Amino acid sequence: MATTLDTGAARGHAGGSGPVSPTAVPAPPEPGRRSGREWAALAVLLVGTGALYLWNLGASGWANSFYAAAVQAGTQSWTAFFFGSLDPSNAITVDKPPASLWPMEIAGRIFGFSSWSMLVPQALMGVGAVALLYAAVRRVAGPGAGLLAGAVLALTPVAALMFRFNNPDALLVLLMVAAAYATTRAVEKGDRAAGTRWLLLAGLVIGFAFLAKSLQAFLVLPGLTLAYLWAAPGSVRRRITQVLGAGVAIVVGAGWWLLAVALWPVSSRPYIGGSTDNTPLELAFGYNGLGRIFGESRGGGAPGAGGAGQAGGVAGQAGGAAGQAGDAAGQAAGVAGTAPSGMPGAGGLGGMAGGPGGMPGGGGAMFGGEPGLLRMFTSAFGTQVSWLLPAALVLLVVAIWLTRRAPRTDRTRAGLLLWGGWTVVTAATFSFMSGIIHPYYTVALAPGIAALVGIGGAILLRHRSVRRSGDARSAEAPGTGSADAVLARVVLAVVTAGTAVWAFVMLGWSAEFLPWLRWPVLVIGVLTGLAFLIPSGRRRWAAAVVGAAVIAGIAAPAAYAAQTAVTAHNGSIPTAGPAVAGADGGMRGDRRDRTGQATDGQTGRLPGGAAPTGTAPGGTGQPDGGAQAGPAAGTASGATGGIGGGTGGRMGGPGAEATSAELVTLLQQAGTRWSAATIGSQGAASMQLASGDGVAVMAIGGFSGSDAYPTLEQFQSYVHDGQIRYFVNGGGGGRPGGDRGVGAQITTWVSEHYTATTVGGRTVYDLSSPPR
Repeated sequence: MATTLDTGAARGHAGGSGPVSPTAVPAPPEPGRRSGREWAALAVLLVGTGALYLWNLGASGWANSFYAAAVQAGTQSWTAFFFGSLDPSNAITVDKPPASLWPMEIAGRIFGFSSWSMLVPQALMGVGAVALLYAAVRRVAGPGAGLLAGAVLALTPVAALMFRFNNPDALLVLLMVAAAYATTRAVEKGDRAAGTRWLLLAGLVIGFAFLAKSLQAFLVLPGLTLAYLWAAPGSVRRRITQVLGAGVAIVVGAGWWLLAVALWPVSSRPYIGGSTDNTPLELAFGYNGLGRIFGESRGGGAPGAGGAGQAGGVAGQAGGAAGQAGDAAGQAAGVAGTAPSGMPGAGGLGGMAGGPGGMPGGGGAMFGGEPGLLRMFTSAFGTQVSWLLPAALVLLVVAIWLTRRAPRTDRTRAGLLLWGGWTVVTAATFSFMSGIIHPYYTVALAPGIAALVGIGGAILLRHRSVRRSGDARSAEAPGTGSADAVLARVVLAVVTAGTAVWAFVMLGWSAEFLPWLRWPVLVIGVLTGLAFLIPSGRRRWAAAVVGAAVIAGIAAPAAYAAQTAVTAHNGSIPTAGPAVAGADGGMRGDRRDRTGQATDGQTGRLPGGAAPTGTAPGGTGQPDGGAQAGPAAGTASGATGGIGGGTGGRMGGPGAEATSAELVTLLQQAGTRWSAATIGSQGAASMQLASGDGVAVMAIGGFSGSDAYPTLEQFQSYVHDGQIRYFVNGGGGGRPGGDRGVGAQITTWVSEHYTATTVGGRTVYDLSSPPR
């Protein structure tokens, strides 16, 4: 790989013609037939990526039970499949469009619903994203650059996390990379019909990506548009017309589903979770759109629920304090518990205070720290994705300068504009958005960073060896008389050493994780940086220096990625890598080793001590109070982590306890449309997953219990018609301000008219009995 980065004859920049300039720079090889060596390297890259993403995959169980329950529902009901319902009886949907669920649901229908059938498609999407990124970068910067970009993406810790998880981000990233590849091909073809077809394909893919995670798919549009308008052949008018056509393709790619939902009778479809008016457009532009940019109170949508309304903020603060104590000690081992139906590590869940706390207002700072230019370099986000972000930005700026004399249609610079636009817009949005943001969102940054490292590195390596006019030395000899060559060598030195220093700093945030690694990374990086400054025309020396630079740059993120692959991840806010000191209060998802034992100081204590029965009354270590169920029966030892550093009431929402065998039996024998109803999705998902096929549990209020569905009147109608058998009291619910009365009204009405019983430690009301 190292030597391939620095090959190519002095043919001038791609896209141009005419004689070689006096300071000719070797252009990247034209994309063509791959050599046997390149095929072998590509095979190693893709097989290695697959191994990393598939290793120990089943250890995460249901991963995010919120989406797992929706996948389970989609394997049982085609209506649930189409809309993304949380339960097979179609009460309410997840708070995202459904496209990301479809591959997992198709796999579940073919192979049977299980943890593996759900997560393997996600891992394969990761392999596909790496392959497409390699192909796209190869076309503009050569095979070595493509292989390096693919390796950087594969080894980015947050990519190793999200391509092993069931959140929507896996499909989103795959589709965005596919759109970038299609745009790259469109730039090449330009004014020919093939160029238009490629551009239309890019639009269709982005439209479909909208159906995976709403407006986040559009963050790459500025970069794709800029690259095509600037670098594609043809007149300005033709290029603008083609881009407008791609815009129409975006509307078609997303609009078919939106139109179907709009035309579908409301009475025969589920409520659109996360929306305020039961429409997917409001969900996309409110909660999943402007609400994320400007904060929930300004963007609409459904903020996290406050368990007790006004008390939520206080509970959240108490929970955060308790969580910090757990993070500092990392000693709350919990009490080993037997988890019925394969509940992994249900013993001693901790980190919550006073039950489900609330999240007042926008909540952006509560989740991702204060917005600002340096957010991506904080302890909460840095170790997820920013190992090579400074290098990528520096390489972008310098590489654009070095290609300043290239023709407008130069495909290498087009690649810089495309991936640079992707990276800058996405990083800026994540840095300054005031709404809800979680560290795992940054997986959308990983392809842009990886591509810029590959392309920018290739450009600087070629420019460092340019020759002056009349110089008889080989193209590999240092061009000491060229200002650009000197600049390239200095920047390569600074970037290599700076990346090693930044890795040294971030490795220090996890002092107990491979404490020896930071020193070799630092020494190799600094020495390699100095080596870039030494003029030498020897190929072996150049290859050795480049190879050492690659090792210094990816060793630390590779170690984090490997740690991520061997660690189970559960909950709504997973994070990659080991525990990080001061990571925004430690918004770390529930993480266990293969025995179910909490690791990396992620354990926390419930105020007043750990629950000895294996469940945490009123709330769990999950950020939204959700206990995670495993896919198979068994006994799990140890305690799940209390989200090292504690989040208290950050997500709000009702608590969800482990589903006991007694409760599972009760639900399986209910014989009604919904076996049970409970406030919020986490408790509903846990019960539904534990009970298996044929059991539907209504999540009152959707994800956080804050959606205005069902109303008290609707719920009473369902009960009157015998469609809901049990009500399981899982804690509070409701939106701070506004609609918080919906869940509370239903709970009050049930408690006033039906008799409470205790089943497996849970408060259950039999709604089929005569009301009082």
